[in-house]
Amino acid sequence: MNTFGNIFRLTSFGESHGEAVGGVIDGCPPGIRMDMDFIQSELDRRRPGQSRITTPRKESDTVIFLSGIFEGKTTGAPIGFMSKNENFRSSDYENLKDVFRPSHADYTYWQKYGIRDYRGGGRASARETFSRVVAGAIAKLYLRRLNIGITAYTSQVGGITLDKDYKKYDFSLIESTPVRCPDPEKAWQMIDLIEDVRSKGDTIGGVITCVIKGVPVGLGEPVFGKLHAALGAAMLSINAAKGFEYGDGFDVNHRGSEVNDVFFNDNGTIRTRTNHSGGIQGGISNGEDIYFRVAFKPVSTILMEQQTVDIDGNETIIKARGRHDPCVVPRAVPIVEAMAGMTILDYYLLSKAK
Repeated sequence: MNTFGNIFRLTSFGESHGEAVGGVIDGCPPGIRMDMDFIQSELDRRRPGQSRITTPRKESDTVIFLSGIFEGKTTGAPIGFMSKNENFRSSDYENLKDVFRPSHADYTYWQKYGIRDYRGGGRASARETFSRVVAGAIAKLYLRRLNIGITAYTSQVGGITLDKDYKKYDFSLIESTPVRCPDPEKAWQMIDLIEDVRSKGDTIGGVITCVIKGVPVGLGEPVFGKLHAALGAAMLSINAAKGFEYGDGFDVNHRGSEVNDVFFNDNGTIRTRTNHSGGIQGGISNGEDIYFRVAFKPVSTILMEQQTVDIDGNETIIKARGRHDPCVVPRAVPIVEAMAGMTILDYYLLSKAK
């Protein structure tokens, strides 16, 4: 399954150390004004080598559009796009050719296909998410017409955590630090932690919070096709994602009388006084802010000796080389936004197709 979506669909292609990465977007509405500067800025937020707390691999991630655009607008035809890989060092991975990195996709890919691209992890690399960010940026451009806005930020790295109430933070501060956290004090604590972990050759995980504003009532299906299930599937398809929580989620130490979202009439519009539901009830958007959290594990590839086995089952010691993210969370923020954008646009188009 290299294709995501129902109506607005993305098929991605390419490997970490192949000739290029890219994708084909099908089902994109015509007439979207292509803001190339915005699309490239979204890619710049995801690209490697952007700060001292990310992988030092340098890629410009310049997108080249091949089809589906005429006179600066989408035509409704498939949009083909790509970016050449520029700065890969496959020799860094020669020592991984016949061994399996603990907790990595090496073993499962090899078992499933009988072959794996060990150079940078192949399709298991975060390099694949280039295509998602391009498609997500185009989805965001359409959602702007509907006054739907999507903002994600780093809310936890290791044990350093922000309050769960996103309304307490100034989102304009998210991009002010390389960790993409809207609390400047906590942001620099996170950066110090990531740098300390990196200096030891280790990695660390974290959490990204995402807020979607302006979603109309009625997106999503009552049973199979619930909006929160679609968002969860989208987020859990991202490399290293391990958990998804929307609304109060796992914060279950409350009674129904404490967390039920009471309805009221707001000048002719039915609203809820609280939003413990996270903007979705019964699998359908209710018009309030949709907010969720995505947990990311520590990156599997660490620059430390570990025990493992080779393809013949012989026990051995492995120590990875190369350039790797000590924490995926800062670069995953735009990826979370992209997947949210594609999901919301897809479900909006589904609602209009009936």
